[in-house]
Amino acid sequence: MNSKEKREQLLKNVRIFSEANGPAGFEHELAGTALQILEPYGETYIDPLQNVYMERSANSRDRVLVQLDAHLDEVGLIVQSVSSQGLLRILPLGSWVASNVPSHRFRVRNSVGDWIPALATSKPPHYMSEAERSSPIDFSSIQLDVGASSAEEISEKFKIRIAAPVVPDVDLYFDEKNDVLIGKAFDCRLGCTALMETVIRLEQEALSCDVIAALSTQEEVGGRGAEVSTRSIMPDLAIVFEGTPADDTFGSADSQQTLLGKGPMLRHMDRSMITHPGFQRFALDLAEREGIPVQEAVRSGGGTNGGQIHKTGGGIPTIVLGVPVRYIHTPYGIAKLHDLEKTIELAVALLKSINDDTYEEILAGKNI
Repeated sequence: MNSKEKREQLLKNVRIFSEANGPAGFEHELAGTALQILEPYGETYIDPLQNVYMERSANSRDRVLVQLDAHLDEVGLIVQSVSSQGLLRILPLGSWVASNVPSHRFRVRNSVGDWIPALATSKPPHYMSEAERSSPIDFSSIQLDVGASSAEEISEKFKIRIAAPVVPDVDLYFDEKNDVLIGKAFDCRLGCTALMETVIRLEQEALSCDVIAALSTQEEVGGRGAEVSTRSIMPDLAIVFEGTPADDTFGSADSQQTLLGKGPMLRHMDRSMITHPGFQRFALDLAEREGIPVQEAVRSGGGTNGGQIHKTGGGIPTIVLGVPVRYIHTPYGIAKLHDLEKTIELAVALLKSINDDTYEEILAGKNI
């Protein structure tokens, strides 16, 4: 497969993952799709929490074991109740800023598995008082409108039930000339794509480590899936793939650490984890030797599945490879395919470099 064909295949997988519907707790459809894609590359299975696993066919089970992680879920909404006018009251699944929700289009899954278009309500300015205009928006004032006129219509015609999952209704757009991706759920569907492509590109490689990939669930509500998957795998090392928030459209130039087009971001710290310095330095030094552009960040907020994974068992050295995404946790994100490609390139190089000796080097924290 030449470079153009590889890029086309990569873009195809980005589209599959980005456009899929799967808010936290409701990843079932996407889990089934991911299982089918991974099946040719090893033993695959799904656990009761809908985590998807792939154990590489070439594993010998007597070497350093590396877990690859990316989370399947996206930030979404859940139907809490239905008003007498046929409007759906909602609660967030994951972290939203409430003011980013009104006037956007969403999809609501009904009881027969159809995804119904809906608009997040926004009161016309003609009917707003001055107090309403200046008041902050919260979720109690936002509802979804599918075009029904009563609660009975919601149940009987639209077949929507309480606790129905909701996701943004957004299709992927790719501006090839400028290498710009616009779509939903880049956190963490770009990470899922990176994990998938890493597995694919290593299919014919003779590695000196074992690899188990896990596409985990419910990261956006506390890393619940990764807690289960990591206890199941019990790896020696872990590589977490993420769609990570870009900061290149705000703040001072000296504070910006996650820019589009500059390669993956490797964070030294966030609210959930101080990254293992030995593994972090190993990855950064490897990227420099291989000529792979990377960015480094120290974050005061945010978190990833790494926060759960690194505390499992006796402790697991973990790094996070983040694909920069503008405007995550909103209906739309902007990213560059270049950054995704470089994330995959680094992951492939890492797995080719991990063996018993380099594992001991990582643990010892040489050159940190």
